[in-house]
Amino acid sequence: MTGTQNLKLNTEHLKLRIKLFMNNNGEQYDSKKYLDMDLLRFTTAGSVDDGKSTLIGRLLYDSKSIFEDQLEAIEKTSRSSGEEEVNLALLTDGLKAEREQKITIDVAYRYFATPKRKFIIADTPGHIQYTRNMVTGASTAELAIVLIDATKGVLTQSKRHAFISSLLQIPHLVVAVNKMDLVDYSEDRFNEIVQDFRTFAKKLEIDNITYIPISALVGDNVVDKNGKTSWYKGPTLLHHLENVKVDASHNVVDFRFPVQYVIRPNQNFRGFSGRIESGRIRPGDEITVLPSKLSSKVKEIVTRDGNLDEAFPGDSVVLTIEDEIDISRGDMIVRKNNVPKVTSNFEAYLCWMNEEEMQPGKQYMLMHTTSTTAVYVDDVIYRMNVDTLRREDAETLKLNEIGRVKLTTAKPLFMDAYQVNQRTGSFIVIDAASNVTVGAGMIRATSTESRESETADVKRETGSTHKLESKTKHSPNVVWEPWNIPKEDREKRNGHKAQVLWFTGISGAGKSTIAKALEKKLWGSGKQTILLDGDQVRHGLNGDLGFSPEDRTENIRRVGEMARLFFEHGNIVLCTFVSPYQRDRDAVRKLFPEARFVEIHVTCNPETAHQRDPKGLYEKAKKGEIKDLTGFDGEYQAPEHAELVINTDEMDVDEAVETIINKFAAD
Repeated sequence: MTGTQNLKLNTEHLKLRIKLFMNNNGEQYDSKKYLDMDLLRFTTAGSVDDGKSTLIGRLLYDSKSIFEDQLEAIEKTSRSSGEEEVNLALLTDGLKAEREQKITIDVAYRYFATPKRKFIIADTPGHIQYTRNMVTGASTAELAIVLIDATKGVLTQSKRHAFISSLLQIPHLVVAVNKMDLVDYSEDRFNEIVQDFRTFAKKLEIDNITYIPISALVGDNVVDKNGKTSWYKGPTLLHHLENVKVDASHNVVDFRFPVQYVIRPNQNFRGFSGRIESGRIRPGDEITVLPSKLSSKVKEIVTRDGNLDEAFPGDSVVLTIEDEIDISRGDMIVRKNNVPKVTSNFEAYLCWMNEEEMQPGKQYMLMHTTSTTAVYVDDVIYRMNVDTLRREDAETLKLNEIGRVKLTTAKPLFMDAYQVNQRTGSFIVIDAASNVTVGAGMIRATSTESRESETADVKRETGSTHKLESKTKHSPNVVWEPWNIPKEDREKRNGHKAQVLWFTGISGAGKSTIAKALEKKLWGSGKQTILLDGDQVRHGLNGDLGFSPEDRTENIRRVGEMARLFFEHGNIVLCTFVSPYQRDRDAVRKLFPEARFVEIHVTCNPETAHQRDPKGLYEKAKKGEIKDLTGFDGEYQAPEHAELVINTDEMDVDEAVETIINKFAAD
């Protein structure tokens, strides 16, 4: 290239950038404003020949985001192919095979910007054999555009990509009905396609769906509107992309910092580098290191440009802590009272990406955040038919198939469910022999098998027989369904975290009195609450149970499951139950994230409880009318791990309420 050509290209580049960062009044945007602009990552998907690459080419062309030499190159290629119009799809179809076949094979990433926002586009293939590529391209997207050919309607592949978008928890979906010029911009045809897609979308976990009629070839409603769709009153595609809310799916609550490297330049400095995957952190915050579970406080947040007062998701930083703790790559730093699940057994949706089918029982390698470990696929629970959304029996997964599986890792991982935290809820599977990535997974829950083994442990401890075992298993032929509206969405609307406050103690200690006063205080401050009281439950749900050890265990098991339902609906759940056995309280504790279950032991001198006798139970016990009354002649196992002990001989109700609010319910 000659110096003149270089000058011409650089001049065109400069002109483009000047034009790009000028608003309608001709005022130039400064570089700081450009750097501070939001970034939206989005992906395009759909069936073959729906126009995905053409749409992206149109966005790049109409937003002035391509260079003169690029335009000249695709004009030349279009002419050599005998095409009358410039084929804008060539801007993204970079592989020779793609240009020859006029299809997208690999994932193509393109960057462009407008005065309002920066964008990274992932153009993914539409062919069924490239489903794995679509999963790769959509894995980091905050918005997905599913194109539908107006002449063909909603096809199987369109449904497939919408389902994958739902599975990946992409919060925004745009259904772009393309090639409206080929159906004479018919409003009836557009409405017909919208109705068909809405019917299918009822089965998906996507709330935000926008429908836009477009013609990518001629540019209708892509960047600018035209009069041919005057019946359409919504935004153009670019306007929607510029204004849709981003970062809403980012988890800013649960602090997760996988350690990538230990920085030790000299004896006076020891820091831990990594990227904050979720949550935020400040110097002075209490932290816990996994797997050691040792605690300390953050001393400094160090970056190349100086120390920070606070760091956020996506920030790459070096943390120093106040105490000397052995920390290495693969460990995770979290908040002291907000830790992820630590387990080796879990369930996940797995997309298989290799021509060789998955082999249950074979050792693979699993990469999760900064940790790598051996992993085994124990079982395929079901394979998902992504065309019909039906679950099918399967023993393995083949290329591009998606299924729910049980996994066991050689060492425990620090994980969250994918719908809660995409960073700590995702992983890849690698073939140890070839070092090829063979699968990508999304963690859904701890293993059903591990839950059943916990039940077996409880059974062995209690000596209980068939009765306990049968009541702790789920019903046969029932598959778990995810929550309709995620707890995190409910928490955002409520303005506070969901939590379970479990009050335990003998009758007359003051559990119900404190819990009732606490609920009124929380309710008055705008919190969403529910109070589960022992007497109320035994008048209804548990009216069939007596007070034998087995019935007491079943009573608490049912209450725990009911508390979990209210917890998943975003409530602060207050439970007041004698719950005399430690094993039963521990079993309920396991149903909730570690920092979300608070055990409060309300205690007093037994003589005080007998004098109070609010329900007349002790008087009946003295007369022999009640046997095995807890706190009289029945066993009560005081909590071993209670987060708070309230002695009502020393603290009145108001003091107890303020103590609980200040310590646990302030958020």
